[in-house]
Amino acid sequence: MIEVRGLKKSIRNGARTVEILRGIDLTIPKGQFAAIMGASGSGKSTLLGLLAGLDAPSEGEVILDGVSIGRLEEDKLAEVRGRRIGFVFQSYQLIPTLTALENVMLPHELNAVGDAQRKAEALLEAVGLKDRLHHYPVQLSGGEQQRVALARAFVLEPPIVLADEPTGNLDSANGQHVLELLVERQRESGTTLVLVTHDAQIAARADRRIQLRDGLVVSDDGLAVQGLAVQADAPREVAQKEDRR
Repeated sequence: MIEVRGLKKSIRNGARTVEILRGIDLTIPKGQFAAIMGASGSGKSTLLGLLAGLDAPSEGEVILDGVSIGRLEEDKLAEVRGRRIGFVFQSYQLIPTLTALENVMLPHELNAVGDAQRKAEALLEAVGLKDRLHHYPVQLSGGEQQRVALARAFVLEPPIVLADEPTGNLDSANGQHVLELLVERQRESGTTLVLVTHDAQIAARADRRIQLRDGLVVSDDGLAVQGLAVQADAPREVAQKEDRR
């Protein structure tokens, strides 16, 4: 389960403070596929980075399976990120000097024991890259690189996978293929998937759609209130007060 309580994020820009997130409360239950939507500048990628522990909130907390990650020492936070969170980036973020197989094996070798190669090979075969194991990123198309990144995100069987516009750099055909594979892996593994997108067609595949505007949740069709996830029959507006002080 992912819990977000009173989450705020602001940055200093010269003499003024820019509020990116202005008080977010969410509960995303285990195994749910939630899509976070919003226009550019709405705060959706900032929210995803906070969920991953890649950034620290100005106020509030992120709780993963009962653990408030903002209170962890850096080594413990790195351990949580390494073992419990898979991340799929829009720009793939593959290591150029490693082959597809080595890129997928890397998280396993850093964080786990057992046969990393066997698991990586099985995942690459599952995403249709059985014949590309020993190719370097520069030898792969954009769609193939994103499939490698997808396999890497799932190699440790993390309970949570976060995806930031994973089809944003792909053409429609490759984007659809990657989305299908992502949903398939999520359903098979029971992973909690949180995906940031501005594409309504992609969001339509999710169990739940959360709309951000100006750093606030303005609608949520799987309404989460006071720590309880309630599946709605139709989109419902979420009233959030801007000032919780």
